[in-house]
Amino acid sequence: MVYYYIFLSSIIVSLISLIIILPFLKLFNNKKILLALLSLSVGILFGNVFIHILPEIIELYGYNSNIAISIILGFFIMFLIEKFIHHHHNCKNIKKEKQIGHQHAYHLGTMNLIGDGVHNLIDGMIIASSYLINIPLGIATTISIIFHEIPQEIADFSILIYSGWEKKKAILFNLLSGLMSIFGAFIAIILNNSFNNFLYFIMPFAAGTFLYIATCNLVPELHRHCDYKNTLIHIISISIGIIIMFII
Repeated sequence: MVYYYIFLSSIIVSLISLIIILPFLKLFNNKKILLALLSLSVGILFGNVFIHILPEIIELYGYNSNIAISIILGFFIMFLIEKFIHHHHNCKNIKKEKQIGHQHAYHLGTMNLIGDGVHNLIDGMIIASSYLINIPLGIATTISIIFHEIPQEIADFSILIYSGWEKKKAILFNLLSGLMSIFGAFIAIILNNSFNNFLYFIMPFAAGTFLYIATCNLVPELHRHCDYKNTLIHIISISIGIIIMFII
């Protein structure tokens, strides 16, 4: 019975992106709204790391050098992945400035999908581990993750659209990323007794990936729109993103 709850909850969380995004799909055609949502994504990523993930890790395990190493490793792995992506495109002799600029933006979507996939994997693990303790705790955890995922999924989809992805492709890959939560639940069930040790590594690793996406991918992209009006939009949107993460 408990496994039924685990996988049903994981499927619901996986479908959040479709439920939230599809009714408001036309909004993503507006470039000003898209830029504001990109800035919002920065605030949400920073808020997720410093308000949710890191405090949760420290509360569960305390702070030590292993956590710091996992964060750095997450950051560095994303750096290597982006290096590989750049190298792949350079081998195709992309030399025109406009093309390079487009490819740089396109990388944002790819990098964000990787980070979001890791995050969804962790969500599935947390859901499964909560249900394995007791069903009421699992239900409460699932509801909490759903509310947490709503702004996160809006941010993720905004990044994909800004990166030049077609809407159908963005919806499909965002959904595939969401399905990682089912895989995460499956891993948690298999690991069972050794699950806490795995979570001890993967949570700070995810924090490192989010920090890389925010600081090395999104913030430099915001600096390309540096007039006073856009700067004000950036500041307000980033602040709103952080406030949202405080509230939830």
